[in-house]
Amino acid sequence: MIEIEYSIDNELGLHARPAALFVQCTSKFLSDILIQKGDKRVDGKSIMCVMSLGIGKGEKIKVIADGPDEQEAVEAIGKLIKERIINL
Repeated sequence: MIEIEYSIDNELGLHARPAALFVQCTSKFLSDILIQKGDKRVDGKSIMCVMSLGIGKGEKIKVIADGPDEQEAVEAIGKLIKERIINL
C-alpha cells in the first residue's frame, strides 16, 4: 500500500472536469485507489465519491493505492495533479 499527500492548487479545486480526469486516470489501474480529505475516505474510481469530498483550492488530499500496480497508479495520479489539473 502506498499513501501520498497532494495539495490541490487548481483555482476552482477538484470540480467536475478535474474530478472526471482524476477518475479516468484511476480507472485504468487494477489497484484499489482511495482519496481522503480529513477523516473522510472515498473510492477514487467513482466521480460521485470524489466530488462528494468538495475539495477546494489549497486543500490537501491523501491518495491511497493498494494492489499490483500501485506504484504506477500513484505516479500517474501525481503527474495528473501536478501537470494537468492545475491548469483547468
